[in-house]
Amino acid sequence: MKYTFDIVGVSPVWQFFTHQQQTSNKPQPQAIEYLATHKCTLDALLETVEPLPIKWGWNTEQVIDTVVQFWMNNADSIRYWKARLNDAGKDNILVARLAEITALQAEFESLLGRNF
Repeated sequence: MKYTFDIVGVSPVWQFFTHQQQTSNKPQPQAIEYLATHKCTLDALLETVEPLPIKWGWNTEQVIDTVVQFWMNNADSIRYWKARLNDAGKDNILVARLAEITALQAEFESLLGRNF
């Protein structure tokens, strides 16, 4: 399996919590997870990723490598989101997405109304 990781934004804690509650009540056939942390550091992101391979049956090494590779290859994006998180204040969190690539592709196609 291949995985993808990306930082998708900064959100108020309550809004992220509400989103997670709403999605937990829906069936989740897709292997897509949204993660949150108060710090924009590799260690903080890896902590949020730790339980996911067990939940989805993912390859732990590949998942961690995906996050590390994102961190190593996207310094400008990381600096940008770190600054946005600092600007937003303490009641906000950094939101990231980790997904199995085919699940994310299916999600995007469903949003576009395509069934390939």
